[in-house]
Amino acid sequence: MALETCGSCLSCLLIPLALWSIVVNILLYFPNGKASHADSYQLPNYVWYFEGICFSGVMILLLAVILITLECSVFYRCCQSESCNKTYRSFISIVLALLGVAFSGYSCIIFTLGLIQGPFCNSSGGWDYIFKDTAGGYLTDYPAWSRCTEPANIVEWNTILLSILIALSGLQLIICFLKVAAELKRTLCGTYSVFVQVTNY
Repeated sequence: MALETCGSCLSCLLIPLALWSIVVNILLYFPNGKASHADSYQLPNYVWYFEGICFSGVMILLLAVILITLECSVFYRCCQSESCNKTYRSFISIVLALLGVAFSGYSCIIFTLGLIQGPFCNSSGGWDYIFKDTAGGYLTDYPAWSRCTEPANIVEWNTILLSILIALSGLQLIICFLKVAAELKRTLCGTYSVFVQVTNY
């Protein structure tokens, strides 16, 4: 019952998560607040996928707005019957929430791969992914971070921002799953109650 009641709250929670995802992803393009590395394409390849801006950002934001609109009582009636109208809206909400699962899940995977690969930085051997063969082991090998000389503090910058993006997309994934469960419960329970009434009649 609590999950069903909180369905609209879940959709509203997606909006700040999507906005934060856009902001944090934009920060990845400006290590230490400088745009010079983005201009010269000296950034990790995963950053150029725009997952935080497009998928866990704009797409999730659009889905959240549509879901909230569907939950409003003023939504256009597609059927003569009120129960039919609610069932139709629940079906659309399930489809949209599943799209949200796909978008946020894809973003979470890409952010994780980017974190494991490590930053694209300048070292004694030139510009390269110097931590790509460590399988993410560099994250706990703090002395090795000093091998990246440019951009300054790039390892910390990437690690913190990508970790935040993973957390944001992970929360979006959980919320979308809960939204699917809430709508399925609403639809199935509503259908079951109709069957009971017909049988009793």
